[in-house]
Amino acid sequence: MRTLKRVNQSGGCKVQKKIIQLSAIDMTMNNFLRPLNLATKEEGWDVHCVCQEGLFTEYIKNDKFEFHNVSIDRKISPISNIKSILSLIKLFRKEKPDIVHVHTPVASVLGRIAAKLAGVPNIIYTAHGFYFHEGMTAKQYRFFYNIEKYVGRLCTDYIFTQSQEDYEVAKTNRFLTSNKNNNYVWISNGIDLDNKYNIKLKTEVKNYGLRKQLSIPNDHLVVSFIGRLVKEKGIIDLLEAYDLLKYKNVSFIVMGMLPQGERDNETYNSLENYKLNNNIKFVGHVNNAEDYLFLSDIFCLPSYREGMPRSIIEAMAMKNAVLATNIRGSREEVIDGETGYLFETGSSGRIAHFIDYLNNDRKKLELFKQNGLKRAHELYDENKVVRKQIEVFNNIKG
Repeated sequence: MRTLKRVNQSGGCKVQKKIIQLSAIDMTMNNFLRPLNLATKEEGWDVHCVCQEGLFTEYIKNDKFEFHNVSIDRKISPISNIKSILSLIKLFRKEKPDIVHVHTPVASVLGRIAAKLAGVPNIIYTAHGFYFHEGMTAKQYRFFYNIEKYVGRLCTDYIFTQSQEDYEVAKTNRFLTSNKNNNYVWISNGIDLDNKYNIKLKTEVKNYGLRKQLSIPNDHLVVSFIGRLVKEKGIIDLLEAYDLLKYKNVSFIVMGMLPQGERDNETYNSLENYKLNNNIKFVGHVNNAEDYLFLSDIFCLPSYREGMPRSIIEAMAMKNAVLATNIRGSREEVIDGETGYLFETGSSGRIAHFIDYLNNDRKKLELFKQNGLKRAHELYDENKVVRKQIEVFNNIKG
């Protein structure tokens, strides 16, 4: 039997459905899936979180979710991947969930295979960004495209996509065996505009306090970055742009860390030289990114691959002009020439050019800030994104 029975206030029994949320690491589960998990729990579901134990596990447990520690490698590694599948099959057969909802590239493949073999009746995959992208070689693209397509057809009942481009790709190429359009759901992406990213709750006093703490001169333009400190996020491209700037009254704030299980250690180790620059502030992982973004004028995400980056939305909500690469997701969020500028990957020169341009034209900078703030509120409300997913959960029969 897949459901639990709870006694409600009137003395009768209420059936409680169970959902398992699966990601590779606990940072994803806590930082990105928490709003969905909390709302699902509030809706009456028994929510279980499955990922590898780490620095954020206690936060997950403090939210009173059932936590299961399963080691999931973040790369293709046959022996390790098979062990993960076997562990997940055992867990799914024991817990008998109504839904398994998977996230992140490798974990989503292993989780769906395990869920199918364990007989889970409903398998949902959120594509935070299909792993194949235009920056790959044709051979790489075809390999990862076929994995997404055939794992979709064989082991998936619903596909949620954050990017509209991914939605069209999945639907057009029939990544599911079902012909029903409502099995493909474009959920977009969103943030907490009511509280955490409500710019009306910020004060200039706090802004100047943080600026002083970071030793950023009052006349400096502030450029921020949020992301994993790996090559594919374009962090080196951004840092190299600093030396190309014409105007040096600029400070960079770099938010992010190297998550557990990350393959690219070389890039992270190469950052030591940039830390010698007093105008580049490495602040690590922060729980109050909104405060740093409130201090910032320009947000730059020079990533090589994205799904639907939340960081850009967060930056716009805190009134930042945005510089981003012309890739899936980012080009859906940034209107070139209205809320910021788009450029090709690996373009340190273009990053420096746009920073200099906006530094010299503060009216254009302010216009971009205002346009971005408006766009964030019009399109990217987290409540709507969560609601779309819960409606699907609730309409699924156990």
